[in-house]
Amino acid sequence: MADPEVLGFEHMGLDPRLLQAVADLGWSRPTLIQEKAIPLALEGKDLLARARTGSGKTAAYAIPMLQLLLHRKATGPTVEQAVRGLVLVPTKELARQARSMVQQLAAYCARDIRVADVSAAEDSASQRAVLMEKPDIVVGTPSRILNHLQQDSLTLRDSLELLVVDEADLLFSFGFEEELKSLLCHLPRIYQALLMSATFNEDVQALKELVLHNPVTLKLQESQLPGPDQLKQFQVVCETEEDKFLLLYALLKLSLIRGKSLLFVNTLERSYRLRLFLEQFGIPACVLNGELPLRSRCHIISQFNQGFYDCVIATDTEVLGALVKGKRRGKGPKGDRASDPEAGVARGIDFHHVCAVLNFDLPPTPEAYIHRAGRTARANNPGMVLTFVLPAEQSYLDTIEELLCGENEAPVLLPYQFRMEEIEGFRYRCRDAMRSVTKQAIREARLKEIKEELLHSERLKTYFEDNPRDLQLLRHDLPLHPAVVKPHLGHVPDYLVPPALRGLVHPPKKRKKLASKKAKVKKARTRNPLRSFRHREERRRPTAVPP
Repeated sequence: MADPEVLGFEHMGLDPRLLQAVADLGWSRPTLIQEKAIPLALEGKDLLARARTGSGKTAAYAIPMLQLLLHRKATGPTVEQAVRGLVLVPTKELARQARSMVQQLAAYCARDIRVADVSAAEDSASQRAVLMEKPDIVVGTPSRILNHLQQDSLTLRDSLELLVVDEADLLFSFGFEEELKSLLCHLPRIYQALLMSATFNEDVQALKELVLHNPVTLKLQESQLPGPDQLKQFQVVCETEEDKFLLLYALLKLSLIRGKSLLFVNTLERSYRLRLFLEQFGIPACVLNGELPLRSRCHIISQFNQGFYDCVIATDTEVLGALVKGKRRGKGPKGDRASDPEAGVARGIDFHHVCAVLNFDLPPTPEAYIHRAGRTARANNPGMVLTFVLPAEQSYLDTIEELLCGENEAPVLLPYQFRMEEIEGFRYRCRDAMRSVTKQAIREARLKEIKEELLHSERLKTYFEDNPRDLQLLRHDLPLHPAVVKPHLGHVPDYLVPPALRGLVHPPKKRKKLASKKAKVKKARTRNPLRSFRHREERRRPTAVPP
């Protein structure tokens, strides 16, 4: 009898091992995109599918890919091991997430299906060794896949059967147009192709002409974002830029927004300004910086998912994509460099349990708003999006709302009910903190992170062993001072808290530190009088002598 947990997938005729993996993931029924796309893909049809972020697009192509490979190995003639599935993604983070999902679904057939991720440029040598074993599925960005094809460490012309292009609307904007066209020349004439995208734009139409043959188009009649019962969307008008910082301080310090939150800004310099501003008030936050290596970014995401940070500040993929459109490398606004066009953050990264998305800066496009909002209210969890808008930006935000509403006349971005006059008492504190966050402080904060990366880099360890003087110079360089933190700003006096909110403000809890082994031994010794030779003799009370 079929497992009741996977009755929604049973009618698709999937391999029992896949059904067991689906049950382990806790999926009771397929999402809309999975229900429509999987049967069509199993029939061997080319597919162009649009579905909103967080709707299960990765599994919608991973399940049929695994099913087709397993069916071929079980029923077809014995053939030589070769790469038969290729997944193209625009960013390294997406590649890592796609590989992880495929491996989870292939948990009970890992001996039959092998998956390789070749998106990281720094692991070229190890990737060549993995590709020599000819894994069944290869995941990577177009530039890395093309690099391996040109070096003959990867061959697809005689073996590829299924091509997947995930987040297709970002590929061209990240500057992969030329690489993709060159890559297609290395593929066989006949293969099945699936294009997955959150939006349909001109780039997706161009990809459709290049990759697909008589495709079935799935333009699901669902909102690009969850409904109002699951996702609450608000806007708040701030008269000045200073009001935005003041409001953010009040929301986080007075615990008006609880749980994990993502703050989106439009430039990297702005990210560090915001982080240093919050540090003045003892609000821990981290910046997801595209200039740092992939491993460091993944470590930051892991710490956020584990609860070490409740707030992550990130830039937007659409901004990063626009910087490199038509170029492989380029410069952005002053002080920002798009050093890695494969390092987008607003979309594709698996953030866990995000309660709120705060658009501190207005999204540059409606698509960017959708991708940002898609980080919360995932699966069946509730979420909230709050957009800060200046009076001069109101007309642009209205344009975004019109596209979100579609044919519905009901407003989507509701006004956030908040009285700015009640937090006027905090304004002088915010001004004091903003004065501390100078351009020099921002520059030194960025340099400090890069210096830490250099000191702890595994790749530079050999270099420092051969050049110890360079390591000493780096360690004993002049200390960097990102910003002077004033401890008194972290305390919120009761008289400044609005009367209606005084019950909500709690002193920040001290984070527990992992006790070292020596500390545990020392603590045990102090408790044992035989080990510490300290013993308190109890004072005896004088007994009453009867008369």
